[in-house]
Amino acid sequence: MSVLDPRPLGSTPLVVSPITLGASSLGNPERSPADPVALAEEMLDAPFAVVDTSNNYAGGASETALGRALEARGGLTDGHSIVTKVDVGPDGRFDRDRVWRSFEESVERLGIERFPLVHLHDPWATTVEEASAPGGAIQGMVELREQGLVGSIGIAVGEISLETAYVRTGVFDALLTHNRFTLVDRRAEELIAEANERGMGVFNAAPFGGGLLAGASTRYAYREAPADLLAWLGRLRGLCAEWGLAVPAAALHFSLRHAGIHSTVVGVGRPERIRELEKLHATAIPDDFWPEVEKLGTPPSTIDD
Repeated sequence: MSVLDPRPLGSTPLVVSPITLGASSLGNPERSPADPVALAEEMLDAPFAVVDTSNNYAGGASETALGRALEARGGLTDGHSIVTKVDVGPDGRFDRDRVWRSFEESVERLGIERFPLVHLHDPWATTVEEASAPGGAIQGMVELREQGLVGSIGIAVGEISLETAYVRTGVFDALLTHNRFTLVDRRAEELIAEANERGMGVFNAAPFGGGLLAGASTRYAYREAPADLLAWLGRLRGLCAEWGLAVPAAALHFSLRHAGIHSTVVGVGRPERIRELEKLHATAIPDDFWPEVEKLGTPPSTIDD
């Protein structure tokens, strides 16, 4: 299947679509009851250019399912890519050696020897100073890029202050933020602008806040939404009804319309979700709708970082 609306990821060579399919639920039966390999094949056949996974998603089962799907299909089709992330080790270490081992584990599971992009993922087990020192995680990331095993390196973490510190090292080519630029929370806006100024590629993940804006749960960013946030959401639903729009369509397009976001990452746990995303992407949102959203006032957030 041809790739939908291909565009470069910032200054990197990676080509992305407006939507990237997230594989965090793939292989986790509690979050995705679908057959993982069959779902992985559908994700790889979708009109979206990139599938985003990680070393630790579903304890490695996400990468394993994708690897089996790749083997069954004979590899990736033109225009499609898999992006993964290196993660902390089971011993809690996240240094240069762990970066390399995490990368090697991903190579083993996926059967891919070179990735267009690999992110340093949730480096909470180390400080930025430790990661930047000789033998630190950043050294490992730079070595992977210098040796041609990855095309570009990125930083993927939730907390804005931590992510900003990594961006300002000047080492990374891409940024992945999540739950921090949605209809409910805009705190990543300045960081996205700074990444753009540096020529970095920008992924914005979780435009539905983990389910709240998709109507799938009452949780936002892994926490139960308080009463004032649910009240704000009720006003948003009323506004969307007036305009004949679904809240999920508004939530997705809030991210898609931002010129500084190159691709929006949406998790997929079932095959029909891919078709739903195609329909949401095709939904036309009038420009006059967005000023009306702003009139609802600043939404309360569950995030306090």
